[in-house]
Amino acid sequence: MASTRSFALALLLAGWAASACPAAQEQTGNPQLKSIEAITFGPDGLLVLGDGRGAQVVTIQTGDTTPTKWADVKIDDLRAQLAGRVGTDAKGIDVVKMAVNPASQVAYILVRKLDGKQDLILTVDGSGKVREFALDKVKYTRFTLPPGEKSPITKITDLTYVDGRILVAAQASDKFASKIIVIDSEATKDAASFISTETYHVAHGRWETNAPIRTVIPYEENGKKFLVGAFTCTPIVKYSLENLSAGGRVKGTSVIELGNGNTPLNMFVYEKGGKKYILMNHIRMFHARNPVGPSPYWTAKVDYDILLETQKVNDKAIYRTKGKASVSETDRAQIATDYHGVIHMARLGSDRALVVRTDDQKNLSLGVLPLP
Repeated sequence: MASTRSFALALLLAGWAASACPAAQEQTGNPQLKSIEAITFGPDGLLVLGDGRGAQVVTIQTGDTTPTKWADVKIDDLRAQLAGRVGTDAKGIDVVKMAVNPASQVAYILVRKLDGKQDLILTVDGSGKVREFALDKVKYTRFTLPPGEKSPITKITDLTYVDGRILVAAQASDKFASKIIVIDSEATKDAASFISTETYHVAHGRWETNAPIRTVIPYEENGKKFLVGAFTCTPIVKYSLENLSAGGRVKGTSVIELGNGNTPLNMFVYEKGGKKYILMNHIRMFHARNPVGPSPYWTAKVDYDILLETQKVNDKAIYRTKGKASVSETDRAQIATDYHGVIHMARLGSDRALVVRTDDQKNLSLGVLPLP
């Protein structure tokens, strides 16, 4: 996810006194994570991890900055390859998340070892070599998350790093349960602050405060800063991050509805032919009765300029489809047919994506696809 200069400066003015946490300092050792629910990268190989159970975000200096080149690598037995590195068999792990380090192009894959409910990180380089990324002796910084209005967060769903700021999508058990957390990784005090979100769910036809943001990207428009998120059933929504206060609330603007019955998984922006697009993959809950394609996992290619929309928003937002899910009724959002079956994806340079794909037997493979 690309960095944007001077991001979210307005969020961190002196008025942000409430819902803040103490300054964070770099340490060496094991960060003692209770969970790893989200993963992304900052500059120079900085690994950013979201630990919802531990109510914290941790950054790790990986030192992984030497570029690796990806050939047409394909790992057909990915689950077994990953499981073998952590001392179990293919049925003993879940593949939870994946991110590509922009500095090295090495993939970092989050796996959950089922026998002890342990979250681990494995890496795959451009030659297909699988290694474990050990957390026992790393340089790390811990950012403890402040409580919500009435309760701590229960889950971190996604996060992104933008010019020294970490934007976190999280869920609490408050009335306004959907949260955006802003962390200034360079702050000397008051490093993190909560914002509650209110979102118009297009397919549901109502404003909601509890539904969690599933995946996020940063966005800038006319010098103003936004966070763009996607939700189940599947609106894409932008939230202005200007002139907010800690503990405050922000009302989103829903710009397109990709279809009822989908849960978004990953999202990133890319450019092709001089035009920008959002690529977002999903799992479809209604696959059996109204499929998008041959797999319940499908991917949408969305016109990036849809984020500029000001008239057709919220209750007037464009629908990709209102009937047969396999047919897009607008050219603003198309189905990326080459990405059917993709359960995890991350941008790999300017023209490719690294993907984890499943087949109808639930086998997993890792490979490289051109961006659509």
